[in-house]
Amino acid sequence: MRRFLIWSALAVVIGLALAGAGYWAYWNFYARFQPVTISRNQAEIQRLLDEASWVSGGGGGEPLYVIGYRDSASTQRYEREEAEKLRAGGVELRSIVFARADREGQVQSTPAERATVAELWLSRDWSLYERWTATPSRNWTAAGIPAADGNLARSAVVEASRQFTTRLNDLLRDAGAPTGYPLVIWRDRDGFMKVCACADSRSWAFIRDDFSAPDAVAPSPVPETGPAIPPGQPVSGDGTPESLPYPSLGPIPPAGQAIPPASGATQPGAAPSTTPSRPATPRAPSQPVAPPQPTQQEDTTFF
Repeated sequence: MRRFLIWSALAVVIGLALAGAGYWAYWNFYARFQPVTISRNQAEIQRLLDEASWVSGGGGGEPLYVIGYRDSASTQRYEREEAEKLRAGGVELRSIVFARADREGQVQSTPAERATVAELWLSRDWSLYERWTATPSRNWTAAGIPAADGNLARSAVVEASRQFTTRLNDLLRDAGAPTGYPLVIWRDRDGFMKVCACADSRSWAFIRDDFSAPDAVAPSPVPETGPAIPPGQPVSGDGTPESLPYPSLGPIPPAGQAIPPASGATQPGAAPSTTPSRPATPRAPSQPVAPPQPTQQEDTTFF
């Protein structure tokens, strides 16, 4: 009986350990990357998203909001790798950017970044957003964009982007959703609002599954190159060769008047020049050459 109790207790301990290890593996490799369904504050979250100045390149009817800041490497990677896949699934990706506020006296954004954020919220210019994200942040100078610092209206726009992010994170935390960047918010097929703090790429597949988006898209075909254009031939604006210009023939003489011969041309009927050409003078050798001398080989007999 004692041995039975010992083995029973050991089996219970092993079973609990296996169950705990299985639950940890399920949470660590799958569950923690799943999006969270919002059951509270949906109306206020949707109102914030509708009032925010997002930018979009189009591509579909179902909106998907991506919130992040310029120097967030995970946000840039998500948009770079997932945007085309989501558009292929009929999704319109809407990007909302903000400038981070100072933290403990340390500046979290640059003047060029604040100026660009203000311009994007005011103009919602997608081409500006593309140029900005395609340029390294250290090389972006916001040339041609009015500065936000020292401009009361544009500084207020930058502050509004920060207040939007702060209020959105408070609502998400109250609904039990995680926060992080990129912050992705969308609605599934049944209309339920979902949110994902998609810093890890293992979370991206769940979003594609909700929209039946492909896991990969074919690269755009490379245009075929036409025939080689000869050097010196003019080319039109679309890259096709133009026809060669007509030669300048000069004035045409009246009918019945002889056309003067071109300079250097031989008139018909004239005898060709018979001046003989001078033969080349042989070059004297630099020193006399001795004639060859006969020799006799030992193994050869001449008769």
